[in-house]
Amino acid sequence: MNHLGTKTLETDRLILRKFKLSDAEEMYNNWAKDDDVTRYITWPTHKNIEETRKVVAGYVNDSQRDDYYHWCIVLKETNEAVGSIGAFRLFEDLKLFEIGYCIGKRFWNRGITTEATKALIRFFFEEVGVNRIEARHDTKNPASGRVMAKAGMRFEGILRQAGKNNTGIVDMAVYAILKEDWDQDK
Repeated sequence: MNHLGTKTLETDRLILRKFKLSDAEEMYNNWAKDDDVTRYITWPTHKNIEETRKVVAGYVNDSQRDDYYHWCIVLKETNEAVGSIGAFRLFEDLKLFEIGYCIGKRFWNRGITTEATKALIRFFFEEVGVNRIEARHDTKNPASGRVMAKAGMRFEGILRQAGKNNTGIVDMAVYAILKEDWDQDK
């Protein structure tokens, strides 16, 4: 694979870029402090802005690595940070990335996460040389699965009691797309 790190990506409405320390306030206000947003993910709701600042500082530090892929989702229209997306598990020998995302509740149901996911898929296949991209969601959060399907990923099945998030141990739905699928669907 050709690791390029968190390279800036653009879509019609979005800029996907590395986190900056100045993103902490918008991250905290737009998604990190919201229990509805964090319900089905693996990190807890942030209790205060200082917690978010520490997390963002870690993102900024990690983004110096070529094998680190984590973007801040920014709306072009307002230049507002509204969520995050990235590859959180990498399997070099399989050329496989597992992706995940999180977006503020005010921005749900606007196609933003799907647009960002499509941009990652394109980048990972065309530039990094990934062969398989997969994502998982708690079966009690079907909206996340709809994002995956709209981005071109295929449902592969349910892994029973295979995940843990802020609600406890959960069943996980798995979606994936292969490079050959993506080439055929372009």
